[in-house]
Amino acid sequence: MKAEGMVLLAIGCFFGVVALVYWFWSNETSGTAMLTGAFLLGLLPGGYYYWWSRRMKPRPEDDPHAERAEGAGVVGAFPSSSIWPFVLGIAAASVGLSLVFGFWSAIVGFVVAGGAVLGVIRESRRGGIV
Repeated sequence: MKAEGMVLLAIGCFFGVVALVYWFWSNETSGTAMLTGAFLLGLLPGGYYYWWSRRMKPRPEDDPHAERAEGAGVVGAFPSSSIWPFVLGIAAASVGLSLVFGFWSAIVGFVVAGGAVLGVIRESRRGGIV
């Protein structure tokens, strides 16, 4: 986690410097706000990863002298395929399109999102495809 944290912190610091330079040279608020958002999107998860890397046992990926065999074994458990993330994405798109087409689209999106959340809950309790 230390390498990932350092990369994200470096990205955040880069965008922070660019945001400051852009703000001083352009006096334009929207670009500065977007660059500040990019600064935070690098700094917050990078700081979190770095914070956790100092509190957990080092992984083989973090040791520069580790052998390839030390990282062998079970990587983790991965979920099975599911339709519910796609349904939730359609619901989010419907809510986003409500800015263009009207509030009725947001109502449809929230109903579909509620169904997607219930589907995920039901699938996670039963295990497998529902």
